[in-house]
Amino acid sequence: MTLRAGPEYHNEERQSRKGERHMLSQKMQAAFNEQIRNEIASGYLYLAMSAYLESQNFGGAAHWMREQYKEELDHAAKLFKHVTDRSGRVVLEAIEKPPVEFGSLKEVFQAVLAHEQKVTGLINKLYETALAEKDYPAQIELQWFIKEQVEEEKTVEDILAQIEACDGKPHLLLMIDHHLGKRGQ
Repeated sequence: MTLRAGPEYHNEERQSRKGERHMLSQKMQAAFNEQIRNEIASGYLYLAMSAYLESQNFGGAAHWMREQYKEELDHAAKLFKHVTDRSGRVVLEAIEKPPVEFGSLKEVFQAVLAHEQKVTGLINKLYETALAEKDYPAQIELQWFIKEQVEEEKTVEDILAQIEACDGKPHLLLMIDHHLGKRGQ
């Protein structure tokens, strides 16, 4: 038995192991790259909302949005890792500048809910692509995101219900703002 230990052997072995993994199709890779962009853009939107809320003296809600920003970047990183773990290539695309004005606290969270519903649709579309491509590892990975979107929408719906229950009373809005500031603590 001959032992091969030169650099060419290690390269061959690495290529062999790489080929054994479930590689992404080009279609799935492009779809994952688009969702990575969407997650980063979501984070950027929430950071813009945080800046706006700070300017409106809603420091607690601004903190909540910064936490949401971090969460969206974590989602992008999770997708990034899935692509690279499967020998795919991540290609980052440009993101648009987010709005700078958002209206009342209620209008801000209405915009958050609408955005999360849009993201849910994008995740569902990505899952449909994984089904069509018979990409089972992607389907498993995306089940986490589907569950996460249910939680995201429910959380924002609950916050909106609390804001609506305030009926425009500033002292009650300040209490909600204070509560939002405790996220992540």
